[in-house]
Amino acid sequence: QVQLVESGGGLVQPGGSLSLSCDASGFTSSYYDIGWFRQAPGKEREGVSCISTSDGRTFYADSVKGRFTISRDNAKNTVYLKMDSLKPEDTAVYYCNARMGPVNYWGQGTQVTVSS
Repeated sequence: QVQLVESGGGLVQPGGSLSLSCDASGFTSSYYDIGWFRQAPGKEREGVSCISTSDGRTFYADSVKGRFTISRDNAKNTVYLKMDSLKPEDTAVYYCNARMGPVNYWGQGTQVTVSS
């Protein structure tokens, strides 16, 4: 059974850090481009960061550049999103996505709330 399971979300104060994990099962995630997306209440889902399978290149939305870091551990079939200097506007449900051509998998999401 193909699954992507996000974890690591929670409540953090502005300026704090969180590390999200995306655990893949039922498929080999190293063959897929992996992306993190987020959706805040009343807003559309937006891309945050992604890491390619071909050369490991990473991409970041301008809003998180310099604060978030994406990485992958192919041996563990896991992708991570380290989030530093968090801001209230980072509050959202964060989703993991695995894509290879027309094949597209999504996780169920993990809530990140940045508030004092």
